[in-house]
Amino acid sequence: MMTATSTPPFSITVQAADYLAKIVESITRLDLGTDFQLGIRLHRENRVRSIYSSLAIEGNPLSLAQVTALLDGKRVLGRPADIHEVKNAREAYDHLPTLDPFQVDDFLTAHQLLTQGLIKEAGQFRSGDVAVYEGDTPVHTGARPLFVPNLVSDLFTWARESDLHPVLLSAVVHCEIETIHPFADGNGRMGRLWQTLILTRWNKVFAALPMEAVIFENRPQYYQALRTSQRDNDATKFLEFSLSAILSAIESVLVTYSAIFDGRNGGRSGGRNLTEAVLAALRVNPNMTGANLSNSLGVSRRTIDRQLSNLKAAGRLHREGSTKAGIWVVIDS
Repeated sequence: MMTATSTPPFSITVQAADYLAKIVESITRLDLGTDFQLGIRLHRENRVRSIYSSLAIEGNPLSLAQVTALLDGKRVLGRPADIHEVKNAREAYDHLPTLDPFQVDDFLTAHQLLTQGLIKEAGQFRSGDVAVYEGDTPVHTGARPLFVPNLVSDLFTWARESDLHPVLLSAVVHCEIETIHPFADGNGRMGRLWQTLILTRWNKVFAALPMEAVIFENRPQYYQALRTSQRDNDATKFLEFSLSAILSAIESVLVTYSAIFDGRNGGRSGGRNLTEAVLAALRVNPNMTGANLSNSLGVSRRTIDRQLSNLKAAGRLHREGSTKAGIWVVIDS
C-alpha cells in the first residue's frame, strides 16, 4: 500500500513489458484494422457479460441468461438484492463516460450507483475496520478507516500526475483500491470498474471489451495475484496478471472482428477463419443465439447453423440447457 505522496510499490518486469507491447499492438489492430467500432450489438452483449462476470466474481448467483433478461427489461426470478445489484451495476457502467478516474467525488458517486439500496454506507468511505477472509482465515486487512480518505486522495493524485502508461496505471490503481479496501462492501466491483474507466480514457475500445469475463474465468489466478501483491506490499504480480487478462480480452474479440473485416473487404477468410470467429464470439458471450451470430459475423443464418452443427459433431462445442435459456460451452483442445 502506498503512503502519502509516495509511488505505489511495483516493478515493470520483462513479462509485463512484453504484455504491454502486445496489448498496444493488438488494440491498434482491433481499433483500426477491423469493424469493431461498428459492432453495436456485440458491444452491448460484451457489456452485459462484463456486468454478469464482475457480479458473479463476488458471488451473485444469477446466470448470464438471467442478467441478460433483466437488462432487457424482463422479469426474472431471484432474490431482490441480487436483482437490484444487477440494475445498479448497469447504471454505474452507463455512467462511465461522465466519470473522471482521478476525482475522489466521482469515485464515491460510482460507489453510490453500484451499492445504493444495498448497504448503509453507499457512496461513503467505510466507518469501521474490515478484513477479507478465506473461510475463517483473514487473508487481508484494509487500511484503518481514518486513513482511507487520504490514501485514496493520494492514490488519485499520484495517478493523475504519473507518466506511467495507462494500461500499467490501470492495473496498479486496481491493486491499490483492493489493498486500501475503502468501502464496507463493493471494493472488488469498484476496482474492476475503475480499471475499465482508466483504460477507456486511453482508448474507447475498452468500453466494449469483456475484461471482467476473463477475470471471472481465471478467478483463482486473480485472487492469488492480488493476495501475493498485498502480502508483499508490491503490485508486480497483480500487474502481470492484469495485463495478461487485458490481452486475453482483446484477443478474444480480435479473432472475431478480423474475420468479419476480411470477409467484408474481399479477403479470403474462408471456413477456418469463420469457425474460429464463431468459437471466439461464443467464448466472449456463450449466451449468443444463431441469429446473434449471424448479425455479428455478417453471414447467413444457414451458414451459422451449419457451423454450429459441425462444431458440435467435432466435439468442439456443446449446448447446456434449453434452446432459449441455455448457453454454449466451447471445448478447447
